[in-house]
Amino acid sequence: MAQVSINNDYSEWGLSTDAGERARLLQSPCVDTAPKSEWEASPGGPDRGTTSTLGAIFIVVNACLGAGLLNFPAAFSTAGGVAAGIVLQMGMLVFIISGLVILAYCSQASNERTYQEVVWAVCGKLTGVLCEVAIAVYTFGTCIAFLIIIGDQQDKIIAVMAKEPEGASGPWYTDRKFTISLTAFLFILPLSIPREIGFQKYASFLSVVGTWYVTAIVIIKYIWPDKEMTPGNILTRPASWMAVFNAMPTICFGFQCHVSSVPVFNSMQQPEVKTWGGVVTAAMVIALAVYMGTGICGFLTFGAAVDPDVLLSYPSEDMAVAVARAFIILSVLTSYPILHFCGRAVVEGLWLRYQGVSVEEDVGRERRRRVLQTLVWFLLTLLLALFIPDIGKVISVIGGLAACFIFVFPGLCLIQAKLSEMEEVKPASWWVLVSYGVLLVTLGAFIFGQTTANAIFVDLLA
Repeated sequence: MAQVSINNDYSEWGLSTDAGERARLLQSPCVDTAPKSEWEASPGGPDRGTTSTLGAIFIVVNACLGAGLLNFPAAFSTAGGVAAGIVLQMGMLVFIISGLVILAYCSQASNERTYQEVVWAVCGKLTGVLCEVAIAVYTFGTCIAFLIIIGDQQDKIIAVMAKEPEGASGPWYTDRKFTISLTAFLFILPLSIPREIGFQKYASFLSVVGTWYVTAIVIIKYIWPDKEMTPGNILTRPASWMAVFNAMPTICFGFQCHVSSVPVFNSMQQPEVKTWGGVVTAAMVIALAVYMGTGICGFLTFGAAVDPDVLLSYPSEDMAVAVARAFIILSVLTSYPILHFCGRAVVEGLWLRYQGVSVEEDVGRERRRRVLQTLVWFLLTLLLALFIPDIGKVISVIGGLAACFIFVFPGLCLIQAKLSEMEEVKPASWWVLVSYGVLLVTLGAFIFGQTTANAIFVDLLA
């Protein structure tokens, strides 16, 4: 491997290497990691991680699968049918896997252990700050989507319990805004305030069980449909090439596990790029099977009439689907605090870096600042969730940011890492990799611009 010289000077903003919670940011729920100061040894040294290859596959699959699954049938409808949806996902898979491998390579080259630290070290201060801001906005938007999902599922469950026809107005305590707010204040807020999150392993288990159960239900309901379910128009081709790109945000949101992949790579017993390539390939094939199963069967069951949240398309009285709704609610209730923790950590790191102080120097005000950050974050996400009608509108916005994590930042890291190699004569492989990095950045920027503009002018301002 050519010698690499990568800028990782944190002193530009007077930053200590442990600025707030940033050193623990976005650790995988199943990964125990040591502080960076204990990891100055090489990846193959005595301080290597404890995660096996099989364990790493499970963690990456868990990080990939999530609430975005509910929007995949609608994405197939948007893309123009089953064939267009399959081709789009298969094409995206190549870039998704390559981005994960690039991040592992750059993590080794820079000796950094989280996504934003890798971007900061490899690409410099400006790109690093943009990456951290993007993570904060992405986690904020995902928290809004989680609250909307809670409201969607509660509406159906309450309708069954109250024995009222769908769409009928019930008592004030069954109002959607009241039930979302009550659930959020009783469960989500208390779980979001603590400085550390010790229940991540339970959230991981619930998320995995809920996701697989939803997929199984969607497939079973397609094979043995209920009599009252009649599909809408089954599209066979996209209305235009732009319609295909409109499905990109859901796919990017669903497959975006890149931010949490770097800690997983460094937690492996053998953190080698070649081994990691096999891990992420296997994990993405599993995720692809789950997403395709849900997307294809959900779309063929309801056609163009499918809701942005596929579970809303099923009758409220269906008990098997009601169990799926309960699983999703439990998963989201425990996933919101984790996403909030990640966003809060970025905000905390940016604030301490701006102030030029370390966490040790500012311990006295940490609790007060943490509570204030949590309350502001929680109230803003709750307020927006109460007035945004469905998760499709949120995913259309944050899906563009997910494209940045999949394409733009890995592409920039690859370009900068190759430019930093001290070789007088550049081999053909060097030019190929730099060109591929440029392709990633260009493609990611296009997807981000197109999907974000479409979300703003079509979905939000419509």
